[in-house]
Amino acid sequence: MVSRLPVTGVEVVRDTIRYSGVSTPISEREGLGIRGLVPAAFLPLELDVERCMLQMRSKESPLEKYIYLHNIQDVSERLFYAILCKYTSEVMPLVYTPTVGEACQNFSAIYRGTLRGMYFSLEDSGKIRTLLDNWFTSKITTIVVTDGERILGLGDLGVNGMGIPIGKLALYTACGGIDPAKVLPVHIDVGTNNEENLNDPYYLGLRRPRERGQAYDDLIAEFFEAAQNKFGANVMIQFEDFGNLNAFRLLSAWQDKACTFNDDIQGTAAVALAGLLASNRLTGKDLIDHIFLFAGAGEAGTGIAELLALAIAEKGHLPIEQARKKIFLVDSKGLVTKSRLDSLQHHKVDFAHDVDDCPNLLAAIDMLKPTGLIGVSAIPNSFTKEICENMAAHNKIPVIFALSNPTSKAECTAQEAYEWTDGRAIFCSGSPFDPVTLQDGRQRVPGQGNNAYIFPGIGLGVLAAGSTRITNYDMLLAAETLAAEVGPEELDVGCMYPPLSRIRQVSKNIAIAVANQAHETGVATEQRPVDMGKYVESLMYDPFEEVDVHLGSKK
Repeated sequence: MVSRLPVTGVEVVRDTIRYSGVSTPISEREGLGIRGLVPAAFLPLELDVERCMLQMRSKESPLEKYIYLHNIQDVSERLFYAILCKYTSEVMPLVYTPTVGEACQNFSAIYRGTLRGMYFSLEDSGKIRTLLDNWFTSKITTIVVTDGERILGLGDLGVNGMGIPIGKLALYTACGGIDPAKVLPVHIDVGTNNEENLNDPYYLGLRRPRERGQAYDDLIAEFFEAAQNKFGANVMIQFEDFGNLNAFRLLSAWQDKACTFNDDIQGTAAVALAGLLASNRLTGKDLIDHIFLFAGAGEAGTGIAELLALAIAEKGHLPIEQARKKIFLVDSKGLVTKSRLDSLQHHKVDFAHDVDDCPNLLAAIDMLKPTGLIGVSAIPNSFTKEICENMAAHNKIPVIFALSNPTSKAECTAQEAYEWTDGRAIFCSGSPFDPVTLQDGRQRVPGQGNNAYIFPGIGLGVLAAGSTRITNYDMLLAAETLAAEVGPEELDVGCMYPPLSRIRQVSKNIAIAVANQAHETGVATEQRPVDMGKYVESLMYDPFEEVDVHLGSKK
C-alpha cells in the first residue's frame, strides 16, 4: 500500500487507495482527521456497495455507468473493487469490454484529470526515467502499456486508447487480487493517423502523424529500460493493443529481455485454447482430430493458431511443423497458402500450406471441411447463415467461436450461431451475449472467451514467483488450468468457461500453476514457499478485508 502516513484528514481523503469514505468506522475518524469531512452515518462496506449499485443501475446508458463507476474509483478504490468483486458478471462488461470501447472513443471528452497512469510522448525522449520519479511509489509490480494503435476492433485511437490499460489493470486487481497501489497504466504517445482525432479540438494527444521510424523503437526501448531500472528487473510489462506492424516484432525483441507478454497475441490465445480444450469434452475429439479454420490472420488469429499448434504438438507428440498443418488461416485475400508466400506478412508464413487457393471463407469451408471455425477478423456479420449452415452440415457438433471485440465487431451473434446450426453449435464469443432459449425449449449459455480469465492469474503467478520471463508454455499451462475449471453445470448448457463469479478462484489456480512452473524452469527469483496455494492467497488484495488505514496493511 502507501508507505507514508498522511498528516492531515484531507490527505487521508485524497489517498484513494485506502480511503473508505462512509465505511470508515466512526471510532477511527477522529484519529484519521476525517471527522467532519464525511457524513455522520456509518455504512458497512457491503451496504455501501448496494447503495452504489442502486445508483449505477439508474443510469440509462453503459457509458454513463462506466463514468459513474470510475468516479467512485477516483474517490475510493476499495469501494470500487468491492463493487467489482461482488458483482463481477454485471460490472465487468461496463468496466471493460464492450463498454470500454465506447469509453475509449470518448476518452478525451470524458477525461476527468484523474491521476491514473502515466503518459509518455515522443517529446519526452531521453527523460522517461526521470519522469517515472513523478509517480508516487517505486513499488510497482504490474504495468500495462499501449501505443493506442489497435484498440479492440476500433483501430488507431491514439491517446484515447488509454482506457484499455486502465480497464485491464482494474481487472488485474478485481479478478487476480493484484494490489491496486502497485499497478501502472501507461500510454506511449507517438501520434495518430486517425483524422477524426487530429481534427478534434479537444483531443488530448500529440497532433501529428504516427511515428514509424527509429524514434519509435528508441522510445519503446527507453521506456522498458527505465521501467526496469525504476521498478526492478522483474516488473511485469504487458503489451496491449499495439498494431500488427509492431506487436509481433516488439514481443520478439523484448520477451527475452524483460518479464513481458502481449495479451492480444498470447492472452487471447490462451483463453481461446481453453475454450477449445473444454469443447473436446462435448465433441469427443482430441485437438489432433480437429481441422481449425481461422477467419482473420492478425495478431490475435496467429497468436491463437501458434499456441494451438503448440498444444497439438505437445499432446500429440508431434513436431510443431506437423501440428501447424491442422490449422488454416483466411485473411482479406482468401486462404493463406504457399502460392502466396512472396506477399505474406511474416506472422502468417508458418500457416501457409500447400493446398489449393480459396478466394474467401465460404470456399475454404467447402474445401477443408473444418471442425472448428474461429473468428478474429473484427468484421461484423461475416459468419453468415450460409457459413454456419455449412459448418453444421460437415459436423455433428460444430465449434464456432466469434471472438472479435467489441460486440459490434462480432462475426455473428449467439442467437444466430445456435439457430443456424439447429442448436448443435458450441459457441463462444469475445464480448458477452445473453443466454439463448431454443425453439425446443433447450437453453444455451454462450461462453465469453474473456482474456480476464487468463491475464490476472498470469500476473499473480509471476508476482508470486518473482518471475523474470513469461513464455508460451506459461500460456499453455494457464489454458489447461482454465479448461479444467469448466464443470458439468457449464457443459450441460454448452458453456466453455466457468462463471465469472468464480474468477478469483480461477486466477488463484492459474497463479499456483504458473508460479510452480517458474520455479521448475529456473525463472523464479522468490524463495519457493512450502504451500504455494496459501502463499498466493496471501498476496491477493481483497477489498472486503479490514485494513489498518494508518499502516496500509491487513489487520
